[in-house]
Amino acid sequence: MGHVVGSDGPGAWKELDDLVTRVVENRAAIASLQADEASLLADAVDLMISRTEERRAQSRPRTDSDLPLREICAELGAAMRMSDRTVQARIGDATTLLTSFRATHDAWRAGLIDAGHVAAIRDAGAGIADAAERARYERQMLEAAAHESPGRLRVLGRVVAARIDPASIDERHRVARASRDVRVIGLEDGMARLIADLPAVPAYAICDRLTQMAHTVRDPGFAAPDICADDPCTVGASANPPQLDCRSIGELRADILADILLTATPTAHGDRDALAAICGRVQVIVPVLTAAGLSDQPALLAGQGPIDSATARRLAADAPGWDRVMIHPHTGMPLAVDRYRPSAELRRFLAVRDEHCRFPGCRMPVWRCDLDHTTDAARGGVTSHENLANLCRRHHTLKHASEWKVTQVGSGVLEWTSPTLRRYTDRPPSTVSFVPESAFALSPDGVPPPF
Repeated sequence: MGHVVGSDGPGAWKELDDLVTRVVENRAAIASLQADEASLLADAVDLMISRTEERRAQSRPRTDSDLPLREICAELGAAMRMSDRTVQARIGDATTLLTSFRATHDAWRAGLIDAGHVAAIRDAGAGIADAAERARYERQMLEAAAHESPGRLRVLGRVVAARIDPASIDERHRVARASRDVRVIGLEDGMARLIADLPAVPAYAICDRLTQMAHTVRDPGFAAPDICADDPCTVGASANPPQLDCRSIGELRADILADILLTATPTAHGDRDALAAICGRVQVIVPVLTAAGLSDQPALLAGQGPIDSATARRLAADAPGWDRVMIHPHTGMPLAVDRYRPSAELRRFLAVRDEHCRFPGCRMPVWRCDLDHTTDAARGGVTSHENLANLCRRHHTLKHASEWKVTQVGSGVLEWTSPTLRRYTDRPPSTVSFVPESAFALSPDGVPPPF
């Protein structure tokens, strides 16, 4: 959550400062009204119960037992100009929120979080049956919601829920995998949408491989982003290399996918051997006891959430090498990453710590980011984990070419300062993902450090 450092922004940024203030206030007011609407929709359940009891007293046929639900949803849908089925789903969500996540609803009504945060907390935690564990989950997620975007919070919610209730993860994933399918939906203008519902690991690996192939087709000299020289004139600039293909990356991904599926190899896209050598990349974090089959703590697909332990063990068995990660027992911060090739140790440590671009709200994975010196090396910045962070090209350029500034305040936490002097904090995902449940007892208010 940002806050203003001074009473007025710099002269050149005063109008932006005023605009941001009004937008923030308006969003808080909207959030409060949305929370009130959720309360009203939850009240519809009482009406349904009352109508159902009336029908029973009148000895109405049980075949119409859901008629009160349909009556009320139809009335609300007509008034709200939406389908009655949509209203029914929203009533269900509101009821779950009011009965199981009251603190989240209170924060929503106070304008501290918005509808996206609420949905992320509710959806990921709805399967936690024990009330005390669900309350523990809710406290941790509300702390994270104070500084995370809804997209990031949804991933964290899946991780935290899996750690609190690990026994159900494998069963839920088994059921979900049984629904995998490929479908085609017809679109206008000679187009169609091909949809593949797959387990997360191969799905993200496929997308990553297609992206690498697309970049390689468009620029045969393409290489993955790497640590930079911190020169503002060269950040994100390969000086617009000659474009050998005018298609966008999205168009190329689609064309290469069709090429591979129809011909088994990308025959229509240049050097088949070079493209075939490209592998999809994913980052998987597996507790050592889970890998050994001695624990049911969930493995994590970085940036996405839990995966089933069978998939994790299979990946561990097939991987040519693994990084050993030492995690602080109370804060969840990675303390060290080692392997037999220490020259790459720092890079691996930062990949584990960051998982994605470290600009607030950005989820670009680390292998598509630059390692940036927070304090430029040319100005004495050291090449260490306390002065490096992964930034995607968009936000790397923003850091160097605009009035945005960033500092590291310790434990991998970045503090960004905007042109209007608002401050925004970005914490490493691991500080939520790896905090053990026992750490809640370390704080008087039941919240684990560093929150």
